[in-house]
Amino acid sequence: MGYRVAVVGATGNVGREMLNILEEVNFPVEKIHAIASRKSIGVEVSFGNQIIKCEDVEQFDFSSVDLVLMSVSGSFSKEWAPKIGAAGPIVIDNSSAWRMDPDVPLIVPEVNPDDVSFADRKNIIANPNCSTAQLVVALKPLHERFRIKRAVVSTYQSVSGAGKEGMDELFDQTKNVFVLGATPPNKFPKQIAFNVIPFIGSFRDDGYTDEEAKMWNETHKMIDPEIKLTVTCVRVPVMVGHSESVNLEFHDPVDEDEARDLLRESPGLIVIDKRDDKGYMTPKEAQGEFPVFVSRIRRDPTVENGLNLWVVADNLRKGAALNAVQIAELLHERGLIRQKALA
Repeated sequence: MGYRVAVVGATGNVGREMLNILEEVNFPVEKIHAIASRKSIGVEVSFGNQIIKCEDVEQFDFSSVDLVLMSVSGSFSKEWAPKIGAAGPIVIDNSSAWRMDPDVPLIVPEVNPDDVSFADRKNIIANPNCSTAQLVVALKPLHERFRIKRAVVSTYQSVSGAGKEGMDELFDQTKNVFVLGATPPNKFPKQIAFNVIPFIGSFRDDGYTDEEAKMWNETHKMIDPEIKLTVTCVRVPVMVGHSESVNLEFHDPVDEDEARDLLRESPGLIVIDKRDDKGYMTPKEAQGEFPVFVSRIRRDPTVENGLNLWVVADNLRKGAALNAVQIAELLHERGLIRQKALA
C-alpha cells in the first residue's frame, strides 16, 4: 500500500518537477493531490499518465494525507507548514523559512541522512537552497577525508532559480535584442540576456547578499560550522542548471587523484574530468539529470593543501524537487512516515 501525498505549490516549476520525479522514481503513492492557491483551483497538472486538477489549499484537509511536499514562498510556508504538520503529515519544505530552525532538520540525503530522526519535533523537514544542495554533496566526502579549512565559492546560477518569471524574462529579452532591443528588466534588477548579474537576493549590512549567507549558514548546519566559507552568487543567462567554481583549502594534505577517486565513489556524484576541450560538464548537459557533476579537479598551488573543483547540477532537480523526493524516500526506507487508515 502506498502513501497519500500532497504537493503544495503544484503549478510552479519546482512543484511540477516534484510530481514528475515522484512518478519517475516510482515512489509508493496511493493517492496524489495537487494543491495550490485559490486562483489556481482546477488548473490541470500531470502525474505520470494521470491528469489531476489543483485543489484549494484553504479548503484541503491535510489530516487526510501522510506526506506533503511544499514549494511555496517563505512567508506562505511560515504560516502553513506548522498547521499542516500539526494535522499529522510530515512536511518537506523547499522554502528558506525553516532551514535554520534548530528544531527542523535540514537534509541532503547523501550528506546528513541521520538528521531525519528528529523530524517529528515539528513534522517539518527543510530542503536547502538549490546552490547549497549541490555544493554539500561534493564537499562532504572531501571534508570527511581531508578536513576542509576554507572554501571560496562563486556561483553561476540559472534564471530558473527565480521561477517562471525569470525564465520568461531571459527568453523575451534574448529574442527582442535582435528586433527592437532588449525589453526592460522586471524580474531581475538589470538586463539578464547577454549579461551576468553579480547579485541574487537582497543586500545585508556586511555587503553580502542573503543568498550568499544561506550557502554558508546551511553548509555549516549540515556539515561543519568550523568551515570558513565565502561566497559570491551570480545570475547568468542560462535557463536551467547551476554551476559553481569551488576553491578549497584543507587541513590535511590532499592529492588530486585521490580526491578524484573519492568523489567517483561517493553517492549522488558523477565525475566528468578529462583534460581535453570537451572533458567537463556544463549546465546544459546536466539539465534533466539526477546527479551532481564534478569537473576540473586540480591542485591549487597558491595555498598549502589546495584544490579546485567545478560543480554542476540541475537546480530544479537536485537543487529542489529531486532532493525533496529523496528525503521522502529516506523517510520511507526508515519507516518514519505515519500512514493513516484509509477511509
